[in-house]
Formats: sequence, C-alpha cells, structure tokens
Amino acid sequence: MDFVRYKFFKWRYEAEFEQKILLALAFAVFTGLCAQIRLYLPWTPVPITMQTFAVFLSALVLGKYWGGISQTLYVSLGFAGIPWFAGFKGGLAILSGPTLGYLFGFIIAAFFVGHLVDRYIGARYFLTLLPILMFANFVIIYGLGLLWLKGMFPNLGIFELLMMGAIPFIPGDLTKILLASAIGRAIMPKVAYNGEVDVGRRYKLF
Repeated sequence: MDFVRYKFFKWRYEAEFEQKILLALAFAVFTGLCAQIRLYLPWTPVPITMQTFAVFLSALVLGKYWGGISQTLYVSLGFAGIPWFAGFKGGLAILSGPTLGYLFGFIIAAFFVGHLVDRYIGARYFLTLLPILMFANFVIIYGLGLLWLKGMFPNLGIFELLMMGAIPFIPGDLTKILLASAIGRAIMPKVAYNGEVDVGRRYKLF
C-alpha cells in the first residue's frame, strides 16, 4: 500500500501541466456536485452542504498549489456563470450574496491544508490532520464567512451571527473533517517527495 501511495504522489508532482489542470478541474466539478447536497434552514440564508469535504479532499490529493487552484477554478468559473454553486446558482450575483466569504475561505483553506501536508510528513497522520482541518474549517472558512455576513447584516448581535453562519454547521463539518482526515491518512505516503529530493529509491521507483 505504501508503494501505491508513493507512486501516485510521485506522478502527481511530475505530471504535465495539462494533466494537473484536468485534475484541478475534476475537483472543481466535484466541489460543484457536493454543493448540490444541501439543506436550507429557515433562519439562515447559508445552506448546509458537502462543499467543505470537497475542499479538503482537493487539498489532500492535489497538494499545496493545485488543491487551491482547483477551488480558485470552482469559484471563478462559478462567477463566470457555471451554475454549480449551491442550488445550481452561478454568475456575478453571488458577489452580493451571503456565501461569498465562505467561497473565498474555500480557496485559502485549500492552499493552507495542501501546503502543510506537502511540506510536513507529520501532517499526514490522522491525529495531526484533525487539528489542521479543524483550523482550516473553523478559523479560515468560518472566519471569512462570518466577516462577510457581518458586513451584510451589521445589526446582528454575536449570537445571531453565529446562529446564522456557524453553529448549525458544526456537527456536519465535524463529520466531514473526520472523514477527510481518515481518507487523507489512508492515501498519503509517509515519505517525502517534493519533485527535488530523491527519496524514491526506498521503493525503487526511479
């Protein structure tokens, strides 16, 4: 299994630019599909979706640059009109909607998680992935999402703001974080490879 993990990640680093773009587009599409798994609550305009799972998986599979690029493609192509935001929405109208902060949070979170798991082997274990993903979710994504909501609804108190943009999503997000951490632990090699340092002789790959 270590051999398979390492071989895939070696290929991912050495893939041609066109192949990396296709992988990034594939995860952008996956994020769009996860956005359609949604639940609307009566007191908030922000739906519960599976998007954060796709964000974390893109970072774990594609790494420090291309995970973030996949989410950049998802957001920018959605702004361009592809209807793959929650509820099959798309276009520039999203720029004035309540979810804009979360969308930008997806991009930053994917770059953040991808950077850590690529740079630090210790970040690829379940018990280290958990706090990394929790920080990305509850600080980066929630933080930007709540800041945007506060700007849209300046008269909201702190409790009302949290009820609108954070508290209802915590149980589902914890489940997605646990699942993404387990998948990351299963698929990521526990050896270093960054395209420059040759450690592949351990597995006689090159």
